Amino acid sequence: MAFYRDLKKERYYPHGTEKPGQAGWIANRILRLRALLNGNITSKRRPNSLIVGSWNIQHFDGGMPRLPESFHYIAEVIDHFDICALQEVKSIESVERLMDLLGPNWDYFINDSGGQGRGNHERMAFLYNKNKVFFRNLIGELVVPQSALPGGEQVGRTPYFAAFQAGWFKFTLCSAHIVFTEVAGRPLREDEIRVVGEELAKRAKKTDEVHVFIGDMNIETRNDAGMKALEDAGFEVPDMGPTSASGTKHYDQIAFTGLEGKTEFLNKGVIPVYEAVFLDEEAEAYRPIANAIRRNMKASEWFWSFHQKALENADAGISAADPYKDNYYKDWRNDQMSDHLPIWIELEVDYSNEYLREISKL
Repeated sequence: MAFYRDLKKERYYPHGTEKPGQAGWIANRILRLRALLNGNITSKRRPNSLIVGSWNIQHFDGGMPRLPESFHYIAEVIDHFDICALQEVKSIESVERLMDLLGPNWDYFINDSGGQGRGNHERMAFLYNKNKVFFRNLIGELVVPQSALPGGEQVGRTPYFAAFQAGWFKFTLCSAHIVFTEVAGRPLREDEIRVVGEELAKRAKKTDEVHVFIGDMNIETRNDAGMKALEDAGFEVPDMGPTSASGTKHYDQIAFTGLEGKTEFLNKGVIPVYEAVFLDEEAEAYRPIANAIRRNMKASEWFWSFHQKALENADAGISAADPYKDNYYKDWRNDQMSDHLPIWIELEVDYSNEYLREISKL
């Protein structure tokens, strides 16, 4: 369970329920989010199953600074998974802040920065609940043969993989953020998906172990070339539906190979976070603080001091002359949560009954 103790500390969160940033305001939205997550995951999951999540958290956290309340909402979502792959991580400190809210039963791994250019200075991370999942001491970045991609290039944002076990189920996750902008003569989206998928399929066959290809594939529709490349590599790809905040693009996927005979696919879903937090009808409530941030804050003016200054500026009414259109609010709330929605699958990991039934026949 995510930690909420700081919400009682008035030096961090003013008491009250009427304005963003107040403890009661945040608590009410966490309750809404918990109800949404309970309806989507908790109330439906099988006992002892595994929930694998993935989330591209937009510019986490190298763009518009996030409010402290946003970290609570992000932590609440991730806490309903057993393991989660994060893409587009820009700040190790932001992951550490998230881990503080998740608590000591959670652990994480994070890879090196992808550097400038196609790497976009991004990292990827695996966060996992140690009460549900344990690390099997294999972790690395996936490098493909020099001849695999046009120009002898590597995948723009190097895929990140690690081996885990939950119950009786051993698996390897490989997280990727496939290139979005395509340039003539450089690897295309489907090129990157193809080479990663083929390499993972080989490894799954060699190790006789399930490999899960997870993350932001930048697949726009179920019919585009990237999806075909994934399926041609031998991956089963559940239809998650649209995963962009706009509700139009199928960017994010959780695909797997080597599943047959090892576990059972149980369920899947996309979490519509904007049905619980940063609602459309809350635009006016967030107007002052959003405009205060936009006009006065820099990304380096961080966290509590940043939050308090923004609230003070909002109370001073400095936003009166600022334009605040619907499209700006939606862009701003994407900076608070993400322009991608979190996704998840459920897998069976407990085969003890079947095992005992086999023994009972001896």
